[in-house]
Amino acid sequence: MSSQSPLTTIPGYYARRPGIQIGTQLRHDASEEDILMRLQLGAEWVMTDVPREAEHSADSYQRVVERFASYGLPVYRLANHNVHNMPAVTLALPERDAKIAEYLAYLHHLAAAGIRYATYAHMANGIWSTGTEPIRGGALSRAFHIEQATEGHWVGEVFRSPLSHGRAYSEAELWDNYSYFIRKVVPVAEDLGIRIGIHPDDPPVYTLAGVPRPIFGTFAGYRQALEIADSPNIGMCLCVGCWLEGGAAMGKDVPDTIRYFGGLGKLFKVHFRNVTAPMPEGFVETFLDDGYMDMHRVMQALQEMGYDGAIISDHLPQMAGGRIAAEAFSLGYMRGLLQATQNQAADQPKD
Repeated sequence: MSSQSPLTTIPGYYARRPGIQIGTQLRHDASEEDILMRLQLGAEWVMTDVPREAEHSADSYQRVVERFASYGLPVYRLANHNVHNMPAVTLALPERDAKIAEYLAYLHHLAAAGIRYATYAHMANGIWSTGTEPIRGGALSRAFHIEQATEGHWVGEVFRSPLSHGRAYSEAELWDNYSYFIRKVVPVAEDLGIRIGIHPDDPPVYTLAGVPRPIFGTFAGYRQALEIADSPNIGMCLCVGCWLEGGAAMGKDVPDTIRYFGGLGKLFKVHFRNVTAPMPEGFVETFLDDGYMDMHRVMQALQEMGYDGAIISDHLPQMAGGRIAAEAFSLGYMRGLLQATQNQAADQPKD
């Protein structure tokens, strides 16, 4: 362990080399071929999960950790989608306290398995899309046009317009509900030594089916939410794609957002994704080099802040060659940007 570099972003994690870490996403039961392919492409960490219907315990999480460790691939995040995007928590539904207790148990299981990071999303009615549309070369990718939006989805659940939960909710209600939740989470996360990165709403900014998205749908919302949490353990999982979806309505662009939250030590993980245009125009998720953001600027901002957490590809297009080809392109592109920005940093004159 002494020969490895400690990650300041996630205390308790150690890396083979310092600096920005390249991660990948794999199922808990990924084939050996898929695992080896990621290693051969230079992946250094894995984001994985345990299915909703499976056993969720310290032992089951430890088995997943040990399986990937046998290939030399450490687990950065292990997801339990039963406690991610919980309407009961976001909207204070009758089962809220039971879901919070389930979430806290999940954190205990992670800690017992040696996992020190968790991504959390706070959406009440899922991720919204309006189908797929063609991008470069005829690849297909998720699209969203707010004037066509009728339903959101989250792991088998469907949330439909005009009111996904029977009535309209106010922003004040959502802030009260978030405060109730995070004040129960903070002492447990701090005691266990787990960092929690909160993912932006997807899409952000706009009210959908009677539920506003004021908290994790803008820069100002994030800033206020993290001030309420008031904990070094509660920060951001920056999905670059979601931030780009919101465009100017987010309040700050992606590089400035990285500088602000990275400067506070609140940036814990980054989803590297690009889209064709911001809302309200509507967007299609696209290849990293084919969207409206110059992703070199994003990597440069991370490098400037000394970020040493994981970056991963996200929402891969449906392309010829399948998911492996899409991941290979994304990992290769990210590694190229990382090397370019590292070289730029090394060439800067020293004071």
